[in-house]
Amino acid sequence: MTAPTRQILDSALDAVGDTPLIRLDNIAAEEGLKCNLLGKVEFLSVGGSAKDRVAKAMVLAAEKEGKLIPGKSVVIEPTSGNTDKGYSVIITMPNKMSREKEALLRALGAQVIRAPDNEPWDSPKSHIGVAKRLEREIPHAVILDQYRNVNNPLAHEYTTGPEIINAVVSTPSSPSRPSSMKVDAFVAGAGTGGTITGVSHAVKKTHNSECIVVGIDPIGSVLSMSEALDESERGPKPYVIEGIGYDFVPDVLSQDPTDIDRWLKTSDEDAFKAVQRLMKKEGLLVGGSSGSALSGALAWLKTEQGRKIAETEGMNVVVLLPDGIRNYMSKEWFLDFALRSETSQDLYSIIGVQFLGFRFLAARRL
Repeated sequence: MTAPTRQILDSALDAVGDTPLIRLDNIAAEEGLKCNLLGKVEFLSVGGSAKDRVAKAMVLAAEKEGKLIPGKSVVIEPTSGNTDKGYSVIITMPNKMSREKEALLRALGAQVIRAPDNEPWDSPKSHIGVAKRLEREIPHAVILDQYRNVNNPLAHEYTTGPEIINAVVSTPSSPSRPSSMKVDAFVAGAGTGGTITGVSHAVKKTHNSECIVVGIDPIGSVLSMSEALDESERGPKPYVIEGIGYDFVPDVLSQDPTDIDRWLKTSDEDAFKAVQRLMKKEGLLVGGSSGSALSGALAWLKTEQGRKIAETEGMNVVVLLPDGIRNYMSKEWFLDFALRSETSQDLYSIIGVQFLGFRFLAARRL
């Protein structure tokens, strides 16, 4: 096998994006799907998250516009912990965000300030409110503001979307792997909403106007407030999943109903079960928001609208997997199934018995 030719990159910034689209055939088979279930694996970007694209796009645009001056400006950003690029940076984030995120940001040279989880987004004590105060107090401070910055969705319209389209149209259809040669459905969780808005624009404007775009929102968030929701699904309420959902609707999340065709709510429990499936069945070490996207996609494929695609060979359903497990390995939900599950305990029992056997044999030989 000949290795693909890749040139030397000038910096880590050149390794942002260009992530693979991977078949999720084992899960598709378990679900009885005839369509192609495909995962856009964003945690294989250099910074480990779909937010790499946003950070790069916002900073480059701000430099071009003269808003950021190297060696002088201080970047302040309220975030869930996945957005950063090499300036003096102050990150404000809610307390619930993982220790791994804080540790990695500090390792990259950022300062990290925590804010209470239970403060509404417009409170001066929230992570957004704290960021705004710091911007007023610190000379040359700039908030790039991923919640309102047009370069957030544009990053995905210009890179993520075209990558998905190119991967689908350049993969030949065959009797063993039939393909419509189109992106027939796209499923993604929404945090700021930049990813789903940008990819929707790319796919619907330039590739397939009939593509069905499905937004996934955790129970407790207010991004999807359909009248059809049960009272138990309405927000704002606490939830564990990080990186998606909010207690307000960001400006960059499109409100045009032609951009996002359907919204579904997912629970923490369903998301974490989907994480396990992606790890055990597909070998993909994803984070919780990726599990939320997959669980939402599988739920949608069981609806009347989704079944038409699920039962059609060659239809392509793309699920965006925004980040990996690296940022969540100390979280109880991960440790519960990785170290404390029945499977893990069975394995420990086997290892323990074997270890005792080795000690017994060693003692006999002595």
